[in-house]
Amino acid sequence: MIDVFIVDDHKIVIEGIVLMLRDQDDITVVGTALSGEEAIKMIPTTKASVILLDINMSGINGVDTCKALLKINPALKVIALSMHKEGSLIKMMLSKGAKGYVLKNAGKEVLIQAIHKVSMGKMFLDTDVNEIVLNSIAQQSERKATPFPSLSRREKEVLHLILEECTTQEIADKLHISFSTVETHRRNMLIKLGARNTAGLVRIAIEYGLNKT
Repeated sequence: MIDVFIVDDHKIVIEGIVLMLRDQDDITVVGTALSGEEAIKMIPTTKASVILLDINMSGINGVDTCKALLKINPALKVIALSMHKEGSLIKMMLSKGAKGYVLKNAGKEVLIQAIHKVSMGKMFLDTDVNEIVLNSIAQQSERKATPFPSLSRREKEVLHLILEECTTQEIADKLHISFSTVETHRRNMLIKLGARNTAGLVRIAIEYGLNKT
């Protein structure tokens, strides 16, 4: 039996995955958590062997959660679940010990295949993810290596306004987007740049000239 633990900050996503897996004779969901912090507390007393882990969560993000969970139990097999298609982020999760990466728009069969593969100690990247990683490697070889992944146009806009000391609401108003969307972009940049908080994000941006790009 493969014991699965699901970590996602959207309850509806967790419920959807539970429904997808409930008819699998050799897979059982032994626990769920709505945050990285909650997962870190629960895992030591849970018999999970495979973790389905969202990357973009409030609080502790998926990258740091993955690192923390594997420190608690190195035998865990982590599968990252995300809508993010950036090659740099995929490679970052794999470098932190994740054994698989599945896009959230993948089908039920792909997720089940991923669970089976990683439970046997193998790596799993779905077809789209594998292509993204290969393209990322090819592009990196064609340009000067940089320690940080590129930011999207909108992320750069948010970053510039952060550097101008705008509040989240002011950024939302200036860019005509919602408060929560600004926070999502901020969390994405924290993950991409490896910063712990906004102050760290500003320091990194200035130090490496990302505020000028």
